Amino acid sequence: MTGAQSLVKSLERMGVEVIFGIPGGSILPAYDPLFDSKIRHILVRHEQGAGHAAEGYAQATGRVGVCIATSGPGATNLVTAIADAYMDSVPMVAITGQVASKAIGTDAFQEADIRGITFPITKHSFLITDPAEIPHAIAAAFHLAKTGRPGPVLVDIAKDALAGPTEYVWPEELDLPGYRPVSKPHGKQIREAARLIGQAKRPVIYLGGGVNRARAWEALAEFVEITKMPVVTTLMARGAFPDSHPLNYGMPGMHGTVAAVGAMQRSDLLIALGARFDDRVTGKLDTFAPEAKIIHADIDPAEISKNRMADVPIVGDLGEVLAELNAALREEAHGDIGDWVRFLDGLRKRYLPTEYPAMEDGLLSPEYVIKRLGELVGPEATYVAGVGQHQMWAAHLLPHERPARFFNSGGAGTMGYCVPAAMGAKVGRPDDVVWGIDGDGCFQMTNQELVTCFLEGIPIKIAVMNNRSLGMVRQWQTLFYGERYSNTNLKSHLVPDFPKLAEAMGAVGLRAETVEEVDEVIAKAMEINDRPVVVEFVVHKDAMVWPMVPAGTSNDQIKIARDLAPDWSGEEDL
Repeated sequence: MTGAQSLVKSLERMGVEVIFGIPGGSILPAYDPLFDSKIRHILVRHEQGAGHAAEGYAQATGRVGVCIATSGPGATNLVTAIADAYMDSVPMVAITGQVASKAIGTDAFQEADIRGITFPITKHSFLITDPAEIPHAIAAAFHLAKTGRPGPVLVDIAKDALAGPTEYVWPEELDLPGYRPVSKPHGKQIREAARLIGQAKRPVIYLGGGVNRARAWEALAEFVEITKMPVVTTLMARGAFPDSHPLNYGMPGMHGTVAAVGAMQRSDLLIALGARFDDRVTGKLDTFAPEAKIIHADIDPAEISKNRMADVPIVGDLGEVLAELNAALREEAHGDIGDWVRFLDGLRKRYLPTEYPAMEDGLLSPEYVIKRLGELVGPEATYVAGVGQHQMWAAHLLPHERPARFFNSGGAGTMGYCVPAAMGAKVGRPDDVVWGIDGDGCFQMTNQELVTCFLEGIPIKIAVMNNRSLGMVRQWQTLFYGERYSNTNLKSHLVPDFPKLAEAMGAVGLRAETVEEVDEVIAKAMEINDRPVVVEFVVHKDAMVWPMVPAGTSNDQIKIARDLAPDWSGEEDL
Protein backbone atom coordinates (compact mmCIF):
# COMPACT_ATOMS: atom_id res chain seq x y z
CA MET A 1 0.00 0.00 0.00
CA THR A 2 1.00 3.66 -0.12
CA GLY A 3 2.14 5.63 2.88
CA ALA A 4 -1.13 7.54 2.70
CA GLN A 5 -3.13 4.29 2.89
CA SER A 6 -0.93 3.24 5.78
CA LEU A 7 -1.72 6.54 7.54
CA VAL A 8 -5.47 6.15 7.16
CA LYS A 9 -5.37 2.48 8.19
CA SER A 10 -3.35 3.44 11.27
CA LEU A 11 -5.87 6.13 12.22
CA GLU A 12 -8.69 3.63 11.82
CA ARG A 13 -6.79 1.16 13.99
CA MET A 14 -6.53 3.84 16.70
CA GLY A 15 -10.32 4.13 16.67
CA VAL A 16 -10.43 7.62 15.16
CA GLU A 17 -13.97 8.56 14.20
CA VAL A 18 -13.61 12.26 13.35
CA ILE A 19 -10.89 14.42 11.83
CA PHE A 20 -11.07 18.21 11.41
CA GLY A 21 -9.02 19.60 8.56
CA ILE A 22 -8.37 21.21 5.17
CA PRO A 23 -6.55 19.55 2.24
CA GLY A 24 -3.65 21.05 0.33
CA GLY A 25 -0.80 20.02 -1.92
CA SER A 26 1.54 18.20 0.45
CA ILE A 27 -1.18 16.40 2.40
CA LEU A 28 -3.27 15.64 -0.69
CA PRO A 29 -2.10 12.01 -1.03
CA ALA A 30 -3.66 11.30 2.40
CA TYR A 31 -7.02 12.65 1.31
CA ASP A 32 -7.41 10.05 -1.45
CA PRO A 33 -7.69 6.97 0.83
CA LEU A 34 -9.57 9.12 3.36
CA PHE A 35 -12.30 9.38 0.70
CA ASP A 36 -13.01 5.64 1.12
CA SER A 37 -12.58 5.54 4.90
CA LYS A 38 -15.34 5.41 7.50
CA ILE A 39 -13.56 8.20 9.36
CA ARG A 40 -15.65 11.36 9.20
CA HIS A 41 -13.67 14.29 7.87
CA ILE A 42 -15.09 17.71 8.74
CA LEU A 43 -13.93 20.33 6.26
CA VAL A 44 -13.31 23.47 8.31
CA ARG A 45 -12.84 26.98 6.91
CA HIS A 46 -9.55 27.73 8.64
CA GLU A 47 -6.87 25.48 10.11
CA GLN A 48 -7.05 27.26 13.47
CA GLY A 49 -10.68 26.17 13.54
CA ALA A 50 -9.59 22.58 12.93
CA GLY A 51 -7.24 22.69 15.91
CA HIS A 52 -9.74 24.24 18.33
CA ALA A 53 -12.46 21.85 17.12
CA ALA A 54 -10.14 18.93 17.87
CA GLU A 55 -9.64 20.42 21.35
CA GLY A 56 -13.37 20.74 21.95
CA TYR A 57 -13.93 17.18 20.76
CA ALA A 58 -11.17 15.86 23.02
CA GLN A 59 -12.47 17.66 26.09
CA ALA A 60 -16.05 16.54 25.45
CA THR A 61 -15.20 12.88 24.87
CA GLY A 62 -12.00 12.27 26.80
CA ARG A 63 -10.51 10.88 23.58
CA VAL A 64 -7.67 12.22 21.45
CA GLY A 65 -8.78 14.97 19.06
CA VAL A 66 -7.32 14.89 15.54
CA CYS A 67 -6.69 17.72 13.09
CA ILE A 68 -4.98 17.70 9.72
CA ALA A 69 -3.46 20.36 7.49
CA THR A 70 -1.06 20.77 4.62
CA SER A 71 2.47 22.14 4.70
CA GLY A 72 3.61 25.74 5.06
CA PRO A 73 0.74 28.12 5.86
CA GLY A 74 -1.67 25.24 6.48
CA ALA A 75 0.59 23.91 9.21
CA THR A 76 1.46 27.31 10.67
CA ASN A 77 -2.24 28.14 10.93
CA LEU A 78 -2.48 25.24 13.39
CA VAL A 79 0.15 26.71 15.70
CA THR A 80 -2.22 28.76 17.88
CA ALA A 81 -4.47 25.76 18.56
CA ILE A 82 -1.46 23.53 19.25
CA ALA A 83 -0.15 26.08 21.75
CA ASP A 84 -3.59 26.28 23.35
CA ALA A 85 -3.79 22.49 23.71
CA TYR A 86 -0.29 22.41 25.19
CA MET A 87 -1.09 25.01 27.84
CA ASP A 88 -4.35 23.32 28.85
CA SER A 89 -3.11 19.70 28.59
CA VAL A 90 -5.57 18.67 25.89
CA PRO A 91 -4.83 15.35 24.13
CA MET A 92 -4.51 16.13 20.42
CA VAL A 93 -2.71 14.73 17.38
CA ALA A 94 -1.96 17.22 14.62
CA ILE A 95 -1.06 15.66 11.26
CA THR A 96 0.61 17.88 8.68
CA GLY A 97 1.87 17.31 5.18
CA GLN A 98 5.43 18.34 4.39
CA VAL A 99 7.21 18.99 1.11
CA ALA A 100 9.01 16.05 -0.47
CA SER A 101 11.95 14.84 1.62
CA LYS A 102 14.59 15.90 -0.92
CA ALA A 103 13.15 19.44 -0.91
CA ILE A 104 13.20 19.85 2.88
CA GLY A 105 15.54 22.69 3.78
CA THR A 106 15.54 24.26 0.30
CA ASP A 107 12.80 26.84 0.96
CA ALA A 108 10.56 24.90 -1.40
CA PHE A 109 7.07 26.14 -2.21
CA GLN A 110 4.87 25.97 0.90
CA GLU A 111 7.70 24.66 3.05
CA ALA A 112 7.87 25.51 6.76
CA ASP A 113 9.79 23.77 9.51
CA ILE A 114 6.63 23.08 11.46
CA ARG A 115 8.42 20.61 13.72
CA GLY A 116 10.94 23.30 14.69
CA ILE A 117 8.23 25.95 15.02
CA THR A 118 6.13 23.83 17.37
CA PHE A 119 8.98 22.22 19.33
CA PRO A 120 8.28 24.27 22.51
CA ILE A 121 4.50 23.74 22.35
CA THR A 122 4.17 20.03 21.66
CA LYS A 123 4.60 17.07 23.94
CA HIS A 124 6.51 15.37 21.13
CA SER A 125 6.81 15.57 17.35
CA PHE A 126 7.74 13.33 14.43
CA LEU A 127 9.08 14.10 10.96
CA ILE A 128 8.40 11.12 8.70
CA THR A 129 10.36 10.69 5.46
CA ASP A 130 10.11 6.88 5.26
CA PRO A 131 6.57 5.49 4.76
CA ALA A 132 7.49 2.41 6.81
CA GLU A 133 7.65 4.64 9.91
CA ILE A 134 4.05 5.85 9.66
CA PRO A 135 2.27 3.13 11.73
CA HIS A 136 4.71 3.44 14.64
CA ALA A 137 4.56 7.24 14.55
CA ILE A 138 0.75 7.26 14.68
CA ALA A 139 0.57 4.65 17.46
CA ALA A 140 3.20 6.52 19.44
CA ALA A 141 1.56 9.89 18.85
CA PHE A 142 -1.77 8.72 20.29
CA HIS A 143 -0.08 7.02 23.23
CA LEU A 144 1.93 10.13 24.03
CA ALA A 145 -1.04 12.47 23.60
CA LYS A 146 -3.28 10.69 26.09
CA THR A 147 -0.93 9.19 28.69
CA GLY A 148 0.89 10.96 31.49
CA ARG A 149 0.11 14.65 31.26
CA PRO A 150 -1.99 14.87 28.08
CA GLY A 151 -0.99 17.23 25.31
CA PRO A 152 -0.60 17.80 21.58
CA VAL A 153 1.67 15.67 19.40
CA LEU A 154 2.67 16.63 15.86
CA VAL A 155 3.17 14.12 13.03
CA ASP A 156 4.70 15.84 10.00
CA ILE A 157 4.87 13.57 6.93
CA ALA A 158 6.78 14.30 3.73
CA LYS A 159 4.73 14.13 0.55
CA ASP A 160 6.87 11.41 -1.01
CA ALA A 161 6.46 9.31 2.17
CA LEU A 162 2.69 9.57 1.71
CA ALA A 163 2.86 8.77 -2.01
CA GLY A 164 5.51 6.03 -1.86
CA PRO A 165 4.95 2.28 -1.46
CA THR A 166 5.33 0.48 1.86
CA GLU A 167 4.58 -2.79 3.64
CA TYR A 168 2.09 -2.16 6.45
CA VAL A 169 3.44 -3.39 9.79
CA TRP A 170 1.64 -2.42 12.99
CA PRO A 171 4.03 -2.12 15.97
CA GLU A 172 3.51 -4.81 18.58
CA GLU A 173 5.17 -2.56 21.14
CA LEU A 174 6.20 1.08 21.18
CA ASP A 175 9.82 2.12 21.33
CA LEU A 176 9.77 5.36 23.31
CA PRO A 177 13.07 5.63 25.18
CA GLY A 178 12.84 7.67 28.36
CA TYR A 179 9.04 7.95 28.34
CA ARG A 180 7.82 6.29 31.53
CA PRO A 181 4.99 8.33 33.05
CA VAL A 182 4.33 7.44 36.67
CA SER A 183 0.72 6.78 37.55
CA LYS A 184 0.98 5.10 40.95
CA PRO A 185 1.97 7.46 43.79
CA HIS A 186 4.65 6.62 46.34
CA GLY A 187 3.17 5.22 49.54
CA LYS A 188 5.48 7.22 51.80
CA GLN A 189 4.29 10.49 50.27
CA ILE A 190 0.66 9.46 50.68
CA ARG A 191 1.22 8.74 54.37
CA GLU A 192 2.99 12.07 54.88
CA ALA A 193 0.17 13.93 53.11
CA ALA A 194 -2.40 12.21 55.32
CA ARG A 195 -0.42 13.25 58.39
CA LEU A 196 -0.35 16.93 57.34
CA ILE A 197 -4.05 16.86 56.51
CA GLY A 198 -4.81 15.49 59.96
CA GLN A 199 -2.87 18.33 61.62
CA ALA A 200 -4.18 21.24 59.53
CA LYS A 201 -6.36 23.91 61.07
CA ARG A 202 -6.98 25.95 57.91
CA PRO A 203 -6.72 23.51 54.97
CA VAL A 204 -7.86 24.20 51.40
CA ILE A 205 -8.21 21.82 48.46
CA TYR A 206 -6.89 23.65 45.39
CA LEU A 207 -8.35 21.98 42.30
CA GLY A 208 -6.77 22.40 38.87
CA GLY A 209 -7.71 21.20 35.43
CA GLY A 210 -5.79 17.98 35.98
CA VAL A 211 -8.76 16.57 37.87
CA ASN A 212 -10.77 16.78 34.63
CA ARG A 213 -8.00 15.26 32.54
CA ALA A 214 -7.79 12.36 35.00
CA ARG A 215 -11.60 12.18 35.19
CA ALA A 216 -11.14 11.66 38.92
CA TRP A 217 -14.42 13.23 39.99
CA GLU A 218 -15.80 10.39 42.07
CA ALA A 219 -12.58 9.97 44.03
CA LEU A 220 -12.52 13.74 44.58
CA ALA A 221 -16.07 13.75 45.93
CA GLU A 222 -15.11 10.99 48.36
CA PHE A 223 -11.97 12.92 49.39
CA VAL A 224 -14.06 15.98 50.30
CA GLU A 225 -16.62 13.84 52.09
CA ILE A 226 -13.90 12.27 54.25
CA THR A 227 -11.95 15.44 55.03
CA LYS A 228 -14.76 18.04 55.07
CA MET A 229 -12.19 20.54 53.78
CA PRO A 230 -12.96 23.74 51.82
CA VAL A 231 -12.51 23.52 48.05
CA VAL A 232 -11.57 26.14 45.45
CA THR A 233 -11.89 25.32 41.75
CA THR A 234 -9.70 27.06 39.19
CA LEU A 235 -10.96 28.24 35.82
CA MET A 236 -10.01 24.91 34.27
CA ALA A 237 -11.68 22.91 37.05
CA ARG A 238 -15.06 24.62 37.16
CA GLY A 239 -17.73 21.93 37.56
CA ALA A 240 -15.30 19.23 38.67
CA PHE A 241 -16.80 19.77 42.12
CA PRO A 242 -20.36 21.15 42.15
CA ASP A 243 -20.84 24.83 42.96
CA SER A 244 -23.91 23.99 45.03
CA HIS A 245 -21.83 22.00 47.53
CA PRO A 246 -21.48 24.02 50.76
CA LEU A 247 -17.70 23.46 50.81
CA ASN A 248 -17.13 24.90 47.34
CA TYR A 249 -15.98 28.51 47.69
CA GLY A 250 -15.64 29.20 43.99
CA MET A 251 -12.82 30.23 41.70
CA PRO A 252 -9.56 31.68 43.07
CA GLY A 253 -7.15 34.09 41.43
CA MET A 254 -7.14 37.41 39.62
CA HIS A 255 -10.91 37.39 39.12
CA GLY A 256 -11.72 34.90 41.85
CA THR A 257 -14.25 35.12 44.63
CA VAL A 258 -13.28 36.85 47.88
CA ALA A 259 -13.91 33.61 49.77
CA ALA A 260 -11.64 31.56 47.46
CA VAL A 261 -8.83 34.12 47.42
CA GLY A 262 -9.11 34.69 51.16
CA ALA A 263 -9.10 30.95 51.84
CA MET A 264 -5.86 30.41 49.97
CA GLN A 265 -4.12 33.45 51.43
CA ARG A 266 -4.99 32.46 55.02
CA SER A 267 -4.61 28.70 54.73
CA ASP A 268 -2.05 26.68 56.64
CA LEU A 269 -2.21 23.79 54.16
CA LEU A 270 -2.90 23.76 50.42
CA ILE A 271 -3.66 20.42 48.78
CA ALA A 272 -3.00 21.18 45.11
CA LEU A 273 -4.55 18.55 42.84
CA GLY A 274 -3.65 18.81 39.16
CA ALA A 275 -2.92 22.53 39.50
CA ARG A 276 0.23 24.40 38.51
CA PHE A 277 0.35 27.53 40.69
CA ASP A 278 0.11 29.79 37.64
CA ASP A 279 0.36 33.55 37.99
CA ARG A 280 -3.35 34.17 37.47
CA VAL A 281 -4.02 32.16 40.65
CA THR A 282 -1.07 33.14 42.83
CA GLY A 283 -0.72 36.85 42.08
CA LYS A 284 2.68 38.04 43.29
CA LEU A 285 4.21 34.68 44.00
CA ASP A 286 6.30 35.52 47.07
CA THR A 287 3.17 36.79 48.87
CA PHE A 288 0.96 33.83 47.95
CA ALA A 289 -0.44 31.75 50.84
CA PRO A 290 2.49 32.74 53.08
CA GLU A 291 1.66 30.41 56.00
CA ALA A 292 0.65 27.37 53.98
CA LYS A 293 2.44 24.08 53.70
CA ILE A 294 2.00 22.53 50.25
CA ILE A 295 0.90 19.06 49.22
CA HIS A 296 1.23 19.03 45.44
CA ALA A 297 -0.09 16.06 43.45
CA ASP A 298 0.39 16.02 39.67
CA ILE A 299 1.01 13.55 36.87
CA ASP A 300 3.78 15.80 35.56
CA PRO A 301 6.83 15.87 37.87
CA ALA A 302 8.08 19.02 36.09
CA GLU A 303 5.17 21.01 37.54
CA ILE A 304 5.85 20.08 41.15
CA SER A 305 7.86 22.78 42.96
CA LYS A 306 8.23 24.72 39.67
CA ASN A 307 6.58 27.84 41.07
CA ARG A 308 6.03 27.00 44.74
CA MET A 309 8.13 24.54 46.69
CA ALA A 310 6.12 21.49 47.73
CA ASP A 311 6.47 20.13 51.27
CA VAL A 312 4.97 16.84 50.08
CA PRO A 313 5.38 16.17 46.35
CA ILE A 314 3.20 13.39 44.95
CA VAL A 315 3.72 12.26 41.36
CA GLY A 316 0.92 10.15 39.94
CA ASP A 317 -2.44 9.92 38.26
CA LEU A 318 -4.95 11.90 40.31
CA GLY A 319 -7.44 9.06 40.30
CA GLU A 320 -4.88 6.76 41.93
CA VAL A 321 -3.54 9.51 44.21
CA LEU A 322 -7.01 10.29 45.55
CA ALA A 323 -7.93 6.63 45.91
CA GLU A 324 -4.85 6.02 48.08
CA LEU A 325 -5.30 9.24 50.04
CA ASN A 326 -8.91 8.29 50.73
CA ALA A 327 -7.84 4.89 52.01
CA ALA A 328 -5.20 6.47 54.26
CA LEU A 329 -7.50 9.19 55.57
CA ARG A 330 -10.24 6.82 56.63
CA GLU A 331 -7.78 5.65 59.29
CA GLU A 332 -6.62 9.16 60.24
CA ALA A 333 -8.08 11.42 62.93
CA HIS A 334 -8.97 14.90 61.69
CA GLY A 335 -8.62 18.18 63.52
CA ASP A 336 -11.51 20.55 64.16
CA ILE A 337 -11.75 23.09 61.31
CA GLY A 338 -15.22 24.38 62.18
CA ASP A 339 -14.09 27.96 62.90
CA TRP A 340 -12.23 28.04 59.59
CA VAL A 341 -15.26 26.91 57.61
CA ARG A 342 -17.50 29.40 59.41
CA PHE A 343 -15.07 32.22 58.58
CA LEU A 344 -15.14 31.28 54.90
CA ASP A 345 -18.93 30.94 54.99
CA GLY A 346 -19.06 34.51 56.28
CA LEU A 347 -16.88 35.77 53.43
CA ARG A 348 -19.00 33.96 50.87
CA LYS A 349 -22.22 35.33 52.31
CA ARG A 350 -20.91 38.91 52.30
CA TYR A 351 -19.22 38.90 48.92
CA LEU A 352 -21.05 36.51 46.63
CA PRO A 353 -23.61 38.61 44.76
CA THR A 354 -26.68 36.72 43.62
CA GLU A 355 -28.51 39.52 41.85
CA TYR A 356 -27.35 41.75 39.02
CA PRO A 357 -29.17 44.71 37.52
CA ALA A 358 -30.78 43.66 34.25
CA MET A 359 -30.20 46.99 32.56
CA GLU A 360 -27.66 49.77 33.00
CA ASP A 361 -27.53 53.00 31.03
CA GLY A 362 -30.41 51.74 28.90
CA LEU A 363 -28.52 48.62 27.81
CA LEU A 364 -28.47 45.03 28.97
CA SER A 365 -26.10 44.00 31.75
CA PRO A 366 -23.80 41.22 30.46
CA GLU A 367 -23.75 39.61 33.91
CA TYR A 368 -27.55 39.40 33.91
CA VAL A 369 -27.60 37.91 30.42
CA ILE A 370 -25.06 35.17 31.20
CA LYS A 371 -26.66 34.33 34.54
CA ARG A 372 -30.09 34.18 32.92
CA LEU A 373 -28.79 32.00 30.11
CA GLY A 374 -27.48 29.52 32.66
CA GLU A 375 -30.77 29.55 34.56
CA LEU A 376 -32.85 28.88 31.44
CA VAL A 377 -30.53 26.34 29.80
CA GLY A 378 -29.48 24.53 32.99
CA PRO A 379 -26.45 22.56 34.21
CA GLU A 380 -26.90 19.62 31.83
CA ALA A 381 -25.76 21.65 28.82
CA THR A 382 -22.18 21.93 27.63
CA TYR A 383 -20.84 25.50 27.71
CA VAL A 384 -17.85 26.84 25.80
CA ALA A 385 -16.48 30.31 26.50
CA GLY A 386 -14.30 32.65 24.50
CA VAL A 387 -11.68 34.80 26.22
CA GLY A 388 -12.19 38.03 28.12
CA GLN A 389 -14.78 39.51 30.43
CA HIS A 390 -17.52 37.16 29.22
CA GLN A 391 -15.23 34.21 30.05
CA MET A 392 -14.90 35.36 33.67
CA TRP A 393 -18.63 36.01 34.03
CA ALA A 394 -19.33 32.59 32.52
CA ALA A 395 -16.91 31.01 35.03
CA HIS A 396 -18.76 32.64 37.93
CA LEU A 397 -22.38 32.74 36.82
CA LEU A 398 -23.15 29.61 34.81
CA PRO A 399 -24.46 26.59 36.77
CA HIS A 400 -21.28 24.55 37.22
CA GLU A 401 -22.76 21.42 38.70
CA ARG A 402 -21.36 18.67 36.48
CA PRO A 403 -17.79 17.91 35.44
CA ALA A 404 -16.46 18.51 31.93
CA ARG A 405 -19.36 20.77 31.02
CA PHE A 406 -17.39 24.04 30.77
CA PHE A 407 -14.57 24.44 28.27
CA ASN A 408 -12.45 27.52 27.68
CA SER A 409 -8.93 28.62 26.86
CA GLY A 410 -7.29 28.99 30.25
CA GLY A 411 -3.52 28.96 29.87
CA ALA A 412 -3.15 30.64 26.49
CA GLY A 413 -6.22 32.88 26.64
CA THR A 414 -6.93 32.41 22.93
CA MET A 415 -9.45 34.77 21.41
CA GLY A 416 -11.31 32.89 18.67
CA TYR A 417 -11.45 29.66 20.68
CA CYS A 418 -15.20 29.58 21.30
CA VAL A 419 -16.93 28.89 17.99
CA PRO A 420 -14.69 26.08 16.68
CA ALA A 421 -14.30 24.50 20.13
CA ALA A 422 -18.08 24.50 20.54
CA MET A 423 -18.30 22.85 17.12
CA GLY A 424 -15.91 20.11 18.22
CA ALA A 425 -17.73 19.63 21.52
CA LYS A 426 -21.05 19.21 19.70
CA VAL A 427 -19.52 16.62 17.36
CA GLY A 428 -18.28 14.75 20.43
CA ARG A 429 -21.63 15.11 22.24
CA PRO A 430 -24.27 15.23 19.50
CA ASP A 431 -27.10 14.73 22.00
CA ASP A 432 -26.01 17.59 24.27
CA VAL A 433 -27.15 21.18 24.01
CA VAL A 434 -23.95 23.13 23.35
CA TRP A 435 -23.86 26.88 24.02
CA GLY A 436 -20.91 29.09 23.27
CA ILE A 437 -20.57 32.36 25.20
CA ASP A 438 -18.47 34.72 23.12
CA GLY A 439 -17.57 38.39 22.88
CA ASP A 440 -17.97 40.49 19.76
CA GLY A 441 -14.17 40.69 19.49
CA CYS A 442 -13.54 36.93 19.83
CA PHE A 443 -16.49 36.05 17.60
CA GLN A 444 -15.12 38.04 14.68
CA MET A 445 -11.92 35.95 14.68
CA THR A 446 -13.31 32.49 13.89
CA ASN A 447 -17.02 32.85 13.12
CA GLN A 448 -16.45 31.42 9.64
CA GLU A 449 -16.78 27.98 11.25
CA LEU A 450 -20.53 28.62 11.43
CA VAL A 451 -20.47 27.73 7.73
CA THR A 452 -18.86 24.41 8.65
CA CYS A 453 -21.50 23.87 11.32
CA PHE A 454 -24.34 24.54 8.89
CA LEU A 455 -23.00 22.36 6.10
CA GLU A 456 -22.00 19.52 8.43
CA GLY A 457 -25.20 19.56 10.51
CA ILE A 458 -23.65 20.70 13.79
CA PRO A 459 -26.34 22.83 15.52
CA ILE A 460 -24.37 24.80 18.11
CA LYS A 461 -25.77 27.92 19.76
CA ILE A 462 -23.60 31.01 20.24
CA ALA A 463 -24.43 33.90 22.57
CA VAL A 464 -22.46 37.00 21.50
CA MET A 465 -22.03 39.65 24.20
CA ASN A 466 -21.80 42.73 21.98
CA ASN A 467 -20.37 45.59 24.02
CA ARG A 468 -18.82 47.11 20.88
CA SER A 469 -15.34 46.90 22.39
CA LEU A 470 -12.51 44.61 23.43
CA GLY A 471 -14.00 44.45 26.91
CA MET A 472 -11.20 43.12 29.11
CA VAL A 473 -8.60 45.35 27.48
CA ARG A 474 -10.96 48.29 27.92
CA GLN A 475 -11.35 47.39 31.61
CA TRP A 476 -7.58 47.58 32.05
CA GLN A 477 -7.46 50.87 30.17
CA THR A 478 -10.14 52.20 32.53
CA LEU A 479 -8.32 51.10 35.66
CA PHE A 480 -4.65 51.47 34.75
CA TYR A 481 -4.34 53.73 31.70
CA GLY A 482 -6.37 56.78 32.67
CA GLU A 483 -9.38 55.84 30.51
CA ARG A 484 -7.34 56.30 27.33
CA TYR A 485 -9.22 53.84 25.10
CA SER A 486 -6.60 53.22 22.47
CA ASN A 487 -7.91 50.87 19.76
CA THR A 488 -10.42 48.97 21.85
CA ASN A 489 -13.57 50.44 20.32
CA LEU A 490 -14.88 47.90 17.79
CA LYS A 491 -17.82 50.11 16.69
CA SER A 492 -19.68 46.86 16.05
CA HIS A 493 -23.12 48.40 16.54
CA LEU A 494 -22.68 49.34 12.88
CA VAL A 495 -20.56 46.65 11.24
CA PRO A 496 -21.06 43.77 11.17
CA ASP A 497 -24.74 43.20 11.76
CA PHE A 498 -24.34 39.94 13.67
CA PRO A 499 -27.79 38.41 12.98
CA LYS A 500 -27.41 39.15 9.26
CA LEU A 501 -23.87 37.75 9.29
CA ALA A 502 -25.18 34.59 10.95
CA GLU A 503 -27.95 34.24 8.36
CA ALA A 504 -25.41 34.64 5.55
CA MET A 505 -23.49 31.64 6.94
CA GLY A 506 -26.53 29.39 7.24
CA ALA A 507 -27.28 30.06 10.90
CA VAL A 508 -30.31 31.62 12.51
CA GLY A 509 -29.57 35.15 13.71
CA LEU A 510 -31.35 36.65 16.72
CA ARG A 511 -30.89 39.81 18.76
CA ALA A 512 -31.93 40.96 22.24
CA GLU A 513 -31.73 44.53 23.48
CA THR A 514 -34.26 44.50 26.35
CA VAL A 515 -34.88 42.33 29.40
CA GLU A 516 -38.07 40.94 27.90
CA GLU A 517 -36.23 39.89 24.75
CA VAL A 518 -33.55 37.97 26.69
CA ASP A 519 -35.83 35.10 27.73
CA GLU A 520 -37.59 35.20 24.38
CA VAL A 521 -34.49 34.75 22.21
CA ILE A 522 -32.99 32.08 24.48
CA ALA A 523 -36.24 30.10 24.31
CA LYS A 524 -36.34 30.49 20.54
CA ALA A 525 -32.71 29.38 20.21
CA MET A 526 -33.44 26.30 22.32
CA GLU A 527 -36.23 25.31 19.92
CA ILE A 528 -33.94 25.34 16.87
CA ASN A 529 -31.97 22.12 16.46
CA ASP A 530 -31.47 21.79 12.72
CA ARG A 531 -28.86 24.52 12.25
CA PRO A 532 -26.57 26.81 14.24
CA VAL A 533 -28.04 29.79 16.09
CA VAL A 534 -26.33 33.09 16.90
CA VAL A 535 -27.93 35.33 19.51
CA GLU A 536 -26.54 38.85 19.80
CA PHE A 537 -27.06 40.47 23.18
CA VAL A 538 -26.47 44.22 23.00
CA VAL A 539 -24.83 44.98 26.35
CA HIS A 540 -23.24 48.07 27.82
CA LYS A 541 -19.49 48.49 27.49
CA ASP A 542 -18.57 49.80 30.93
CA ALA A 543 -19.34 46.64 32.89
CA MET A 544 -16.30 45.35 34.76
CA VAL A 545 -15.35 41.98 36.14
CA TRP A 546 -15.14 42.09 39.95
CA PRO A 547 -13.51 40.98 42.16
CA MET A 548 -10.07 41.73 40.71
CA VAL A 549 -6.47 41.43 41.82
CA PRO A 550 -4.35 43.89 39.81
CA ALA A 551 -1.63 42.14 37.83
CA GLY A 552 1.69 41.80 39.63
CA THR A 553 0.28 42.52 43.08
CA SER A 554 -0.45 40.31 46.06
CA ASN A 555 -3.76 38.52 46.29
CA ASP A 556 -4.19 40.46 49.52
CA GLN A 557 -4.83 43.50 47.28
CA ILE A 558 -8.08 42.03 45.93
CA LYS A 559 -10.79 44.60 45.24
CA ILE A 560 -14.53 43.99 45.13
CA ALA A 561 -15.07 47.22 43.21
CA ARG A 562 -12.91 50.11 42.19
CA ASP A 563 -10.84 51.20 45.22
CA LEU A 564 -12.99 49.03 47.52
CA ALA A 565 -11.37 46.18 49.47
CA PRO A 566 -13.14 43.37 51.36
CA ASP A 567 -13.67 43.41 55.11
CA TRP A 568 -11.77 40.47 56.62
CA SER A 569 -13.60 40.57 59.98
CA GLY A 570 -13.20 37.38 61.99
CA GLU A 571 -9.72 36.63 60.73
CA GLU A 572 -8.17 37.38 64.10
CA ASP A 573 -10.10 34.48 65.67
CA LEU A 574 -8.62 31.82 63.39
